Amino acid sequence: MYKNMRKKIEKIEKEALIQIEKIVNEEELQNLKAKYLGRKGLLTQLLKSIPKVPLKYRPEAGKSANLLKRKLEQELRSRHDLLRKKKEKERLKIDITMPGIHQELGSIHPVTQTMRQISQIFMNLGFKVVDGPEIETDYYNFTALNIPEGHPSRETFHTFYLDNGKLLRSQTSPVQIRVMEKEKPPLKIVAPGKVFRPDATDASHSFMFHQIEGLAVDKNITFADLKGTLSVFVREMFGQETQMRFRPHFFPFTEPSAEIDISCIICAGSGCRVCSFKGWLEILGAGLVDPNVFSAVKYDSELWRGFAFGMGVERIAMLKYGITDIRLFFENDVRFLKQF
Repeated sequence: MYKNMRKKIEKIEKEALIQIEKIVNEEELQNLKAKYLGRKGLLTQLLKSIPKVPLKYRPEAGKSANLLKRKLEQELRSRHDLLRKKKEKERLKIDITMPGIHQELGSIHPVTQTMRQISQIFMNLGFKVVDGPEIETDYYNFTALNIPEGHPSRETFHTFYLDNGKLLRSQTSPVQIRVMEKEKPPLKIVAPGKVFRPDATDASHSFMFHQIEGLAVDKNITFADLKGTLSVFVREMFGQETQMRFRPHFFPFTEPSAEIDISCIICAGSGCRVCSFKGWLEILGAGLVDPNVFSAVKYDSELWRGFAFGMGVERIAMLKYGITDIRLFFENDVRFLKQF
């Protein structure tokens, strides 16, 4: 039994030392350490078998096995130090006089910049920024907003419908309904976010774009409150000299309704190609909240009044920065984006 033990110790020593000399990286070193000195390692198992050696040979067997254990530990540490020094030497071969690789800093996307600027203007006027789901129901996207059955906006060529009967919201107006269902008036909110419409992509249209819609509800609100609020927004966004005008229009969820134009920021209203030589640019739609919308959220339309407005963020950004093609916002061309 003792002779067999000695042969095993000599064999492990011989094989281990040869393998340690061949180690070239840290992973191999750790694997070899586990092979011989780990909990289930060859030398560990040998040490556990010493109690089976006859009593008179047991001290010498234990001594030989422990000496080998310390020797292997020392050899592994020496190999580890050698590998570390070799790695450090290779690292120092790098020419530190060469210029480094410049990491360019990114910037906030122009659409995000514009959306934040618009939101901040209305926040300064006491509005709260709110959000809502991009996947909506027919009720919130149409019915609660007083959009009747058969309205063109409900058709599949104007709205993305999903297999489960829901749809991708075509406006952020549903957020207004959701807020009014949860909160009692008075309230003032703006709802920025992505919207989706199956439009053919061209210089002025995209199947996905961003909107900001606003709502104010209080007692005795009039069209003058809407005009005053939007006047502040226009001058803060486009400059104090910018003029604004209202044109009668129709929206199912507001009555009366209007489209709002601003004097062309390129030609200052004198007429140019950007404004089709009209001197005016359309920027948003607005109006007083239709009583039917208040009925849907159980607001007393005899007590409460409100105004609402909505605008396309990309359109505002295009006007503000003189951008002529909406596709530039989504192509991720660094040459374009790094200008902002």
